[in-house]
Amino acid sequence: METTNMPMNYWQSVNGSKLLKTRMEVNTSTDQNCTIDENFLMVLLPIAYSFIFLTGLISNISALCIFFFIQNKKNSIHVYLINMAIADLLSIFCLPFRIAHHANHNQWMLGKLFCSIIGNVFYMSMYISITLLGLISVDRYLKITRPLQHYKLRKATQSTMICGIIWSVSILIAIPMLLKTETADNSNDNFKCFQYREREHFKAYINLFIVINFWIVFFFLIHSYGKIAKKLSKLSREKPGFSNNKILSRVATKTFIVLFIFTICFVPYHISRFFYIASQLQQTSCYWKNVVNKTNEISLLLSAFNSCLDPIMYFLLSTTVRRTVLSLVSEKFQKDTRSEST
Repeated sequence: METTNMPMNYWQSVNGSKLLKTRMEVNTSTDQNCTIDENFLMVLLPIAYSFIFLTGLISNISALCIFFFIQNKKNSIHVYLINMAIADLLSIFCLPFRIAHHANHNQWMLGKLFCSIIGNVFYMSMYISITLLGLISVDRYLKITRPLQHYKLRKATQSTMICGIIWSVSILIAIPMLLKTETADNSNDNFKCFQYREREHFKAYINLFIVINFWIVFFFLIHSYGKIAKKLSKLSREKPGFSNNKILSRVATKTFIVLFIFTICFVPYHISRFFYIASQLQQTSCYWKNVVNKTNEISLLLSAFNSCLDPIMYFLLSTTVRRTVLSLVSEKFQKDTRSEST
């Protein structure tokens, strides 16, 4: 009888608490059984990766043929460009598996080991490209600001040794990532390959360490390019004139194309990567998991697009590549002109 005399606001508060508790339980259950919506990505990614695959494959193979069969004298910049073309081709060869995976409604059919191999080779080649872009930037920096030091370091033998160290270290880092088994979503019935999944803290912290190193390199490059811009501005004031301005403009274009590619392709990915890793290390709502997944996939697409932009850099930085391409275009133009005249 006493409960029937309870005031109405008491029962409203009790019912409100029960309703709030029920909603919390539903939300917790939803987060644990979160469904990542990738319908949009399953349309966009196969088309975009197919374009990158065809364009990058043709342009990088053509560049390697020029480097190996036409280029006679090699210096540091040519060694870096050759290794970058090889790294780009490695990442490009991984793309057909991504294309097939996304086109097949994100169903991976080739087993966990092969998925891990493809993923690690793709990321390894991407970070080798990033490192080589950094080395090319250092080369340009020394050539413009400290020409005597650049002359001592421009030998191909030294650059070849540096590239050998980069490849060796990258492979040694990739091996434990390949061998370390996943504890989450690791059953054969629910295996996820190129999809959002919970990570072991071991891998998440390694990824975080790599991202932090990227930003250290990037800010170092910004500092170096600031000095390059200052040096070029000083030279233009000291030696005014149309011919000198034209030369300096060409030098600036060759130099800043590296920073442009670096920024466009890799900065968006490494911004989104912080949020992606954070969602793996702490409890995150299903909504934000979907947001970070879409952002990560689209920014990764820009990183893969690097293999299409690098040949532009080869054209600008390598005289041999530039002469060969212009010669082929000129011959093609002359043939078309003769055929039209006849």
